[in-house]
Amino acid sequence: MNLILVLVDSLNKGCLQVYDPHSECRTPNIDSLAARSHVFDNHFIASLPCMPARREIFSGRKEFMWRPWGSLEVFDPRLPLIVAKGGYKTAIVTDHYHYWEEEANGYVQGFQSIEFIRGHEVDHWKVPGDEPDPKWVQNIQEFRAAEHARQYAANVKDFEGEEDFFPAKVFSAAASWLEENARKGPFFLQVESFDVHEPFDVPEPYASMYTDRHKDEFNIWPPYQVYKDLDAFMAKTTPEELAFLRSQYMAKATMVDAWLGRFMAKLDELSLWDDTVLIFTTDHGHDLGERGVFGKQYPHYDSHANIPMIVWHPNHRGGGKRIGDLTQTVDLFATLIELSGQPVPPENRHSRSIAPVLKEESAGQRDAILYGTFGQGICVTDGEWTLFRSPVEDKPLFTYSTAISRPLIVDNPVDGRVGRPPQHPVDQGHFDSTIDLPLWKIPIKIDPRTDQHFLFNRKRDPEQNINLWDEEPEQRDRMLKLARQLLDDEGYPPEQLDRLEMTNAALGL
Repeated sequence: MNLILVLVDSLNKGCLQVYDPHSECRTPNIDSLAARSHVFDNHFIASLPCMPARREIFSGRKEFMWRPWGSLEVFDPRLPLIVAKGGYKTAIVTDHYHYWEEEANGYVQGFQSIEFIRGHEVDHWKVPGDEPDPKWVQNIQEFRAAEHARQYAANVKDFEGEEDFFPAKVFSAAASWLEENARKGPFFLQVESFDVHEPFDVPEPYASMYTDRHKDEFNIWPPYQVYKDLDAFMAKTTPEELAFLRSQYMAKATMVDAWLGRFMAKLDELSLWDDTVLIFTTDHGHDLGERGVFGKQYPHYDSHANIPMIVWHPNHRGGGKRIGDLTQTVDLFATLIELSGQPVPPENRHSRSIAPVLKEESAGQRDAILYGTFGQGICVTDGEWTLFRSPVEDKPLFTYSTAISRPLIVDNPVDGRVGRPPQHPVDQGHFDSTIDLPLWKIPIKIDPRTDQHFLFNRKRDPEQNINLWDEEPEQRDRMLKLARQLLDDEGYPPEQLDRLEMTNAALGL
């Protein structure tokens, strides 16, 4: 059985009519795929953002309690290497430029075939020139580093039509890979489109599909990692600008869908649907001004944490069947390995295969799930209730890794990057009993985004507007104890219990 994993970065469920029939966004090819497949309604993030989510996919290990964005660890299993043991040809086609940054070593090296599409966001591809910045670039620079805006502008300066833009290149290259390799034996192809990620720069005919305004009028790349920049942008923005940004987000989704359709047409042409599993999903969603925020930062509301996943299996055709079981990004690891016929590594602790659900052999393997971002709070849901427990400020926080590196900290670091003075390791030891190698313990300071706690009933309040933390003490205490149980099952550094007020004493255990 061939395997295809399609990751479309930052894709919101609410943008897809298969999840929200009232959405204005047109994605007919995703709709078509969903109509023949299983559609997962309660698929969630686990570790955020981009590379933490990908570590889960590649290694089956949740990391948000242990470390931020970084390389694969030396002890991590490598998904493509495991799948290849079953005789699979393995390949990745992607424009997700973080893979070739210093802070993301080890992810793609296990594939037999690697094709990079260069130039998205701040990929150091083209050398910026000395010519005056266009108005849309000047708009970005008000709230973001000028060099970032200029790098992206240099990368796309010579683009003429949609064929030059990233989804076209990614899905065309993936289709070409199929043309050349699909008949050489079973294959695992990972296709990643960095779009619909910002900057929200879209060519025609998509740019004007949902608006009659132009990018020179607005900031197409709002800030969100640095709190003060986000606050300044939200204080200045207008309803017209927010509407334009949402229009360009939808335009990107429609563009991705169009080129995904061409890729799916190649599966038609090569008669691959009858012996190929296709998983379509994302790493996380992206808030677009809701609650005064952009991006995918904590607190992790369903608007970006409850993400789309559609699964086609030729032997278990869903026909649009809805799956309500709780699943997470980390579950892709065990799922793809099981579908390849290989044994899941015995040391796997966090990943649970969804294959039995597709085969209707059993219900889902999760009664509740835990998710979050390193240095922030924790989130737990049992499907009906969702709780966010925020950290106490100025409590000790450490990263744990076999390497001393300079990972990208994307959540408002106060004292710089890990590995820079004065943040030297304070200890080394076997802090994680599931790992047979010592880890460096390195202090890090990250500002919590909030110290407020939240409790929502997802069934009565699907938009999560009504915080019931004080009004529902029994449910609050139950969910706190459930979160502690999941923490105990999944593992954590001991100081995390103190900073999250999840100790036995705090919970009355």
